[in-house]
Amino acid sequence: MDMGENMLIYDLSYEDLSQYILSKGFKRYRANQIFEWLYRHRVKSFDEMTNLPTEIITMLESEFKLNPLEFVLRHQASDGTLKCLYQLHDGHLIETVLMDQHYGKSVCVTTQVGCNIGCSFCASGQLKKKRDLTSGEIIAQIIETERIAKERIAYVVVMGIGEPFDNYQHLKTFLMTINHPKGLAIGARHITVSTSGIVPKIKEYAHFPLQVNLAVSLHAPNDVIRTSLMKINKRYPVGEVLDAIRYYIEHARRRVTIEYILIDGINDSVDVATELASRLKGLNVYVNLIPYNEVIEAPYRRSPREQMVLFYDTLKKHHVQVTLRKEQGHDINAACGQLRSTHLKEESV
Repeated sequence: MDMGENMLIYDLSYEDLSQYILSKGFKRYRANQIFEWLYRHRVKSFDEMTNLPTEIITMLESEFKLNPLEFVLRHQASDGTLKCLYQLHDGHLIETVLMDQHYGKSVCVTTQVGCNIGCSFCASGQLKKKRDLTSGEIIAQIIETERIAKERIAYVVVMGIGEPFDNYQHLKTFLMTINHPKGLAIGARHITVSTSGIVPKIKEYAHFPLQVNLAVSLHAPNDVIRTSLMKINKRYPVGEVLDAIRYYIEHARRRVTIEYILIDGINDSVDVATELASRLKGLNVYVNLIPYNEVIEAPYRRSPREQMVLFYDTLKKHHVQVTLRKEQGHDINAACGQLRSTHLKEESV
């Protein structure tokens, strides 16, 4: 790894840190100690690493940064959903969401400042990509959100602002570190990466060494509807995305989640549900139906509850495995990008 000036220490994988320590003439066990201070004790300064010699502390202080995020504000919903706005070292803002699921605390992390995918229903898509986050900046969201919530996070979804597969190298390091037994030790099957459908990366991800879950944001069964919602469909149309999912299932031998936001009058009819069932036939997938979180940046409305249930029932009738996600955080504008967008607008007034 290229050790740039004052890089973030969380950007180093366990292997990177071990190689760095060895290159400086120290024993490998010092890397174990540093990793333990970072990921078990969650220190806020290098001088808290009390079992390291002064020369290592001085070396770390001179070459690495430790605190990449500055807490800006938090919003909490009545259902317990917590949304945090953080500022990065260069002044950019990102969001992280902590959700209280029936199976435990789940955090949704951001991978980019802004997003170039440009989905018409998404607040994030209105804020163009400024840069990728480093792996350490993604990791830090988990650590800082745990500090704020004072609760252990057991599940991670990579589904915040940005397209994870558009930041693939940093994504891979992030996944390896949070899964590493000396890192955050979060089980691979407790981690889900969501993509808008970047076909080559779905196929590459099929050979990723960890059994991390894959979710694909489909939102429509045909190119006409999907292109109106997601401009990326012009590059990777529905048929190619489904072929990539088929490739992933064959090689990773893992089931894929199909994310499907229900939008009133756009993609929520019985005919559309029937078409979706037909396109997914024979694939080892399950569909996660999501009530749309309305945003002021888009003209869309969430489907009425009865229409969601009808869509769900239609898929079930066609033997599609499907869930209807409960609403979370709707009273705090929990859709990706809304808190950041609102804050930026207030700052510009």
